[in-house]
Amino acid sequence: MSVSGATVLVTGITSEVAKPVAISLAKENTVYGAARWRDAAARELFESHGITTVRADLVNADVSDLPQSVDYVLHFAVVKSQKWGVDLDGNVGGVLTLMERYHQAKAFFHCSTTAVYQPDGHTEFHEDSPLGDNHRAYFLPTYSISKIAAESAVRYAARRYDLPTTIARLNVPYGDGGGWPFIHLAMMEAGQDIAIHADAPSVFQPLHTDDIVATIPRLIEIASVPATIVNWGGDEKVSVEEWTAYLSELTGLPANLVVSENSLQSVELNLDKMHELVGHSTVHWKDGFRRMVEALRPDLLTG
Repeated sequence: MSVSGATVLVTGITSEVAKPVAISLAKENTVYGAARWRDAAARELFESHGITTVRADLVNADVSDLPQSVDYVLHFAVVKSQKWGVDLDGNVGGVLTLMERYHQAKAFFHCSTTAVYQPDGHTEFHEDSPLGDNHRAYFLPTYSISKIAAESAVRYAARRYDLPTTIARLNVPYGDGGGWPFIHLAMMEAGQDIAIHADAPSVFQPLHTDDIVATIPRLIEIASVPATIVNWGGDEKVSVEEWTAYLSELTGLPANLVVSENSLQSVELNLDKMHELVGHSTVHWKDGFRRMVEALRPDLLTG
């Protein structure tokens, strides 16, 4: 499937996940990019790609600046203030506000997170695995719970409005715009410790921006009532220990790994459903990491 000739609303457009998706879609579609736009100058990049920027305040349910109707909603916005009321209003109330407003859309895509899974060592998580408070130890006490609550709201609204919906649980996004591995590189440059979990290795499945963009059309196409829920990650399992070692190889910077309670346990995914409904990732993690460094900090490359 390709998306063309459609009207698309992308929320949270300034994020490094949503931005390349919106820019890609704008080549053949009418795209509205929603954000709080606290920095007016930030709009210029998106408008240069033909995207119409609109303001949305999901915490306060203010969507008055958004278009009246669209074909597709791609909801990437997330509120991480770490204030319970604010984050529940923004992540739960906000998505309900959008689904009510666009209940006649052809499909609604909700970007969730694998942070909704209850930590369980190196168990592979299926879409029906137990949910739990994954991120409290990682300085994000409201994140997992508000994202679980948001999923519940999306599931309800899909049925309530008969709105075809996909909930995609994203693992570790990264690319030429950055991501968690790039934060690790910045920490390495600053000589800071990088926390890893005692249940080593700390394994995840990074998904490159190219694969995020490439899989969006199919993620829209598989939207259904009740909502389709699918894990969304890279085919390759890679540990923090392994990718920081590779970043050291690329840059010569040492990685100071320290076992800490303030770290994330592994989130390893079973991707059978993704492979069946959406497809496979294509960017090898080492190629993607090198490209990330080349794009953002080429001065650090040693060879």
